[in-house]
Amino acid sequence: MNHVIGVLGTGSYVPERIVPNAEVAAPAGVDAAWIEHRTGIRLRRRAAADQATSDLAASAARRALAAAGLDASDISLVVVATSTPDQPQPATASFVQDRIGAVQAAAVDVNAVCSGFVYALALARGHLVAEGSGGAALVIGADVYSRILDPEDRRTAVLFGDGAGAVVLGPVASGRGLYAAKLRGFGGHHDLIRVEAGGSRLPASERTVRDGRHHFRMEGRAVREFVADVVPKLVNELLAEHAVPAESIRHFIPHQANGVMLGELSGLLSLPSATTHVNVDRLGNTGAASIPVALDEAWRGQRIGPGETVLLAAFGGGMNSALALLQR
Repeated sequence: MNHVIGVLGTGSYVPERIVPNAEVAAPAGVDAAWIEHRTGIRLRRRAAADQATSDLAASAARRALAAAGLDASDISLVVVATSTPDQPQPATASFVQDRIGAVQAAAVDVNAVCSGFVYALALARGHLVAEGSGGAALVIGADVYSRILDPEDRRTAVLFGDGAGAVVLGPVASGRGLYAAKLRGFGGHHDLIRVEAGGSRLPASERTVRDGRHHFRMEGRAVREFVADVVPKLVNELLAEHAVPAESIRHFIPHQANGVMLGELSGLLSLPSATTHVNVDRLGNTGAASIPVALDEAWRGQRIGPGETVLLAAFGGGMNSALALLQR
């Protein structure tokens, strides 16, 4: 039985509305040039008023299914990685499952913030191997961060855009596929990225809304230090554990957090043959969507050739980090 699981198709969706730096700069008390200098971001996309996370996710899912040549009824699992769900319950994946007609599928959400998509990839791969039926899974990263931003907080309001990316996983030929993953949590740093209110510890109330405690908050400098310290070590561990030479990595797709940060991270990694794929300059930080959107752009654009190895590297709230190696 074939337990080699890989990518059968990719898809992505970003909203139509383009938001330039000038639009987010004034409320945050900065100017457009400051944003580009500090983040490398020029543009981002924002969801329409009638679009929720599941709407973006379903659009990306349909495109991934079409690329894979599969029908939604062929899918046995729908996983949505998001930290901006449609509502606290049920899972956003349930809305997506219904919308696309994946009538044979289980549906579940994963919240590892911006690391969520790579977490979801690893979980979906494990499901398909355990199921052993040769079926397929739909893995989606989707976020609508524009709904939880404080427009006056320059540490966050200038960074984020909305979007969704998806892959279909299923059996592939030996020598291809998703062949290694490394997931790691660092819960002692849970306060670096957070939305404080709306859960069981601090339920929604008039006071929490008034105090802005439903907004996304991030300690940007500490996050950058965390990424610089943790991600290179984990990459080296992953490559050593699977005897993968660094020079064999041809493509590096990191979480699109901040363009300046990505430049720093690439300089800390010893990947001499790797092309780093970046879209943060025109899409902003799209949360759990950022890696699958960048992967879809590279996959569909034929920038990743047959047999080439791709390293995915995510980091996000929790704090969490997640890496994966796949071969086209």
